[in-house]
Amino acid sequence: MSILKYISALIVGSSIFASAAFAQDGNIVATGTFHGAAHSTSGRATVYQSGDTTTLRLTKFKTSNGPDVHVVLIAATDAQDNDNFLDKNIERLELGKLKGNQGDQNYSIPAGTDLSKFRAVSIYCLRFNANFGTAPLEQ
Repeated sequence: MSILKYISALIVGSSIFASAAFAQDGNIVATGTFHGAAHSTSGRATVYQSGDTTTLRLTKFKTSNGPDVHVVLIAATDAQDNDNFLDKNIERLELGKLKGNQGDQNYSIPAGTDLSKFRAVSIYCLRFNANFGTAPLEQ
């Protein structure tokens, strides 16, 4: 391998490592493990706080692929199925479309979000009103 290719590989590898480390920078505010509801869902959800920035990080995450799937914070301690927060109109906070049905990923949590109220993360399919899985968050 030429020295230029070696340096290039080092820079790319360092950038990937720095991005992953940055995502996990800060204090852990809450964390929880996913359990499936409508679909098999697994992995960990962790909320990190660093200064004014709050980030939800999904690690070792895996769920079914589906249309219009989103990551949502819900104002409940858990959701075993759709009825837990759909029929009861439990408050939700949309964090964005699911970036992928497998792997580590980050979602920004808006400044000022009351994390004592939003106690669970739902992987939610808007098209079919289905809760794929939930991670109850514990401090």
